Amino acid sequence: MDENKKIREELIQAVNGLSDEQLNAHPEEGRWSIIQVLNHLYLMERAITKGIADTLASDESKHADDKPIQYTLNRDTKVDAPSSVIPTEEFLTLDEVKTKLSSSREALEAVVSHANEDALNEKSFPHPMFQDLSLKQWIPFVGLHEKRHLFQIEELKSKL
Repeated sequence: MDENKKIREELIQAVNGLSDEQLNAHPEEGRWSIIQVLNHLYLMERAITKGIADTLASDESKHADDKPIQYTLNRDTKVDAPSSVIPTEEFLTLDEVKTKLSSSREALEAVVSHANEDALNEKSFPHPMFQDLSLKQWIPFVGLHEKRHLFQIEELKSKL
């Protein structure tokens, strides 16, 4: 979780100082605004936290070998977001999204801090690209996914 915390700080630093209008602008046709990217990260973290919590609560155990989750950072490979984590076009303020991100992070930290290490290693649920991913790997995946989108935010900022 320490690496996830560092990446989150970088993410927030990257958007601090931008106006809500800049954050909601679409500098490229057909691409998300910066605020939509941030909202997507909130929706993803919330979904992953629910997946981890539900899997931990389940009696079922499905081992998954470690996957090369560092490939998450390769933006040459496009992965379509599941519909449940696609952000709306709603105008949101940075403060609203920061509050959402803070709440989703608190929930993830709570689930992880109460989890049994063996269960994190021996339980899994599917990822769209990596197939079955252990709960232990889902935790750093959150940070890698945010870093991937941090690169996207930097691109969008350069086009504002």
